[in-house]
Amino acid sequence: MPDRIRLIYDGPHDGPTNMARDEALLECVGAGQSPPALRLYRWEPPTISLGYFQPYAAYEALEPPAGQLPVVRRQTGGGAILHDQELTYALVLPIGHRLARGATKLYELVHDAIIHALADAGMAAWRGCRTDDSTPGRGPFFCFARRHCLDVLAGKEKLAGSAQRRTRNAVLQHGSIVFDRRYDQQPAAAIGEYVDLDPDRFAELWTRSLATLGELLFDPGDCSADELRLADTLRAKYAGPAWTRRR
Repeated sequence: MPDRIRLIYDGPHDGPTNMARDEALLECVGAGQSPPALRLYRWEPPTISLGYFQPYAAYEALEPPAGQLPVVRRQTGGGAILHDQELTYALVLPIGHRLARGATKLYELVHDAIIHALADAGMAAWRGCRTDDSTPGRGPFFCFARRHCLDVLAGKEKLAGSAQRRTRNAVLQHGSIVFDRRYDQQPAAAIGEYVDLDPDRFAELWTRSLATLGELLFDPGDCSADELRLADTLRAKYAGPAWTRRR
């Protein structure tokens, strides 16, 4: 039987709200209070998210216009992301879930489903097959200028990447798929440069591919009242300097 996953269409929200809701899902799913979830969301206004280990000074050194955008720090590692015309996902599973076992299984599934969905739309994409030597201190600053062997590429440019946070009880994997670019500083491929495909249609194709490849069944749903209350509490953390400037 397919595993059931709650499918949440959320947002757009600002950076602190988006990160707080991701963490609330991680905590509630990990505590057994909530079922597994796939949350799809966007960002308003455009925002820079720093990886957990990145120094805040790297954001301060960023030139305008990107350097004038709001900034939030994620709970996952990797490089900074300029969230603008994109779709972001957060997939949250109990740590014992069959898809959460091993370091790369969930990356492979999600990224292969992206590639299949794009193929259904007439766009060729592929896995990068190469990991570079980027680090939080050495950079590059932006995640989409870095390379991991499981990243999704279009041509030679990165189109989609993901990062994880694992606790004792649950795993959160989230990532971004870029549809268009308004900032020259954003080093990414964009779906709109290849095919006419809006985020809603992509989400339909992608979740269908994800369901087939992962043997999943998606049930439309929402964040629970408990998750939203916890997210409201956590939002102050992501909006405050103690978390954002901690490194």
